Amino acid sequence: MLVKTYAAAVYGVDARTITIETNVGGALGNTDSVGIHIVGLPDSAVRESLSRIEAAVKNSGYRWPRLKTIINLAPADIRKEGSAYDLPIALGMMAGAGLIPSDNFDQYFIMGELSLDGSLRPIKGALPVSIQARKRNFKGFILPLANAREAAIVNDLEVYGAETLRDAIEILAGVSEIKPLQVNTREEFSENAESYELDFEDVKGQENIKRALELAAAGGHNVILIGPPGAGKTMLARRLPTILPPLTLHEALETTKIHSVSGLLPNKAALVTNRPFRAPHHTISDVALVGGGSDPLPGEISLAHNGVLFLDELPEFKRQVLEVMRQPMEERQVTISRAKVTVDYPASFVLIASMNPCPCGYHNHPDKECICGPGVVKRYVSKISGPLLDRIDLHVEVTPVSYEELTNSKRQELNSRDIRARVLNARQVQAERFKEMPDVYCNAQMPGRMVHEVCKLDAAGLTLLKTAMERLQLSARAYDRILKVARTAADLAGSAEIRIEDLAEAIHYRSLDREGWAG
Repeated sequence: MLVKTYAAAVYGVDARTITIETNVGGALGNTDSVGIHIVGLPDSAVRESLSRIEAAVKNSGYRWPRLKTIINLAPADIRKEGSAYDLPIALGMMAGAGLIPSDNFDQYFIMGELSLDGSLRPIKGALPVSIQARKRNFKGFILPLANAREAAIVNDLEVYGAETLRDAIEILAGVSEIKPLQVNTREEFSENAESYELDFEDVKGQENIKRALELAAAGGHNVILIGPPGAGKTMLARRLPTILPPLTLHEALETTKIHSVSGLLPNKAALVTNRPFRAPHHTISDVALVGGGSDPLPGEISLAHNGVLFLDELPEFKRQVLEVMRQPMEERQVTISRAKVTVDYPASFVLIASMNPCPCGYHNHPDKECICGPGVVKRYVSKISGPLLDRIDLHVEVTPVSYEELTNSKRQELNSRDIRARVLNARQVQAERFKEMPDVYCNAQMPGRMVHEVCKLDAAGLTLLKTAMERLQLSARAYDRILKVARTAADLAGSAEIRIEDLAEAIHYRSLDREGWAG
């Protein structure tokens, strides 16, 4: 008897329908698994599923069919990976042997990993699979209970969370008490948005750094913080997501898909509602950072999509690792190409990096003396390539907080919510400015051809910028970055024109370009 069940394979952040054809017929005598063949480019996890399925079927109280069985995973030219095909294969084999009815199999996507006792374990990529099920007009999706809320944010699809193999059988037979899970996507989104444990209100002093991060949030600019150990670089960086505009529902769904594919959503979670903050260690490989592997998965830059990527101690990262970020930072996506597959992952993030000014950490320190020898500071800073530094809009020097500022109990700064209100006002100006540009949402994303139209300077501004370009020997890319940051400063001030003070502030945030900075 031939039975078809339906599942999906995830490639990139999208899913493709997989038809599992199970043909059961012909006795095998006294053998159990011999004579059961899986074809259709299965990986080792799929081939090993037979042992898990046999134990799960027996421990669920069913007889294991001792019949010749051929299982085809179609289309046969796509590699099938992972253990999520256990459940549809098990149901197809049982239905093919006449142990359960198969009348409703064509109405459901079915996925789940089986434990030996028949219980279901979570899978990766439930959200893109759910989207594909709705796109192909399936009635419902049966999957492990731990993934059900994630899949149920897709409308017009009945999502059933099953805990065991027997639960899935009863759902398909229409005799289960399990009801389709309903998740109000907008309500779920609004309830959990803007809930951060950190706040800028906790930061003492550092007013100039807060201003720089406000500029970064308002214009989507990349930042590097340069300062001695203990100056608060990491503390400030971790608070950047709290002043970024809240995720839109579209951004939340897009971000959730990436985390779903990576298996990083918490059990029974539905949506990523806060902007991601990713902080990989400096020992990370280039593949782990940008994504890839033999079975391509998103890297840290994609997991930071619509959020913040924090690279602490930037010069300690391998140069090769940092260089592979250059193209994704410009294009806001990364393409992973392998012999048999090419996938695209979004990678639109705000980069915030930190570094000590020198190996000992005290170059240009107001109180402590640097013990690094001649040329050491320059060699240390040169670990970061010029092209990468050109892509970082704001170079900010972080100075230690004085004892008086630390012990001052008087409230000196607004909280993150108040700073975010200013950021939102600036973003609204930019949204109106770029309303005719489908993929541009903030000043940092402005294409080069628009810079001279949007960032016009008066005669005094042109003179100041010419002097800065000649003295600092800035590149054409750095020139554009200064104009974009100046435009953001003007937006925060509510000015239609770039003022001389806006331009001066933008030039000030090019610390690493200043002659003699590294000694």
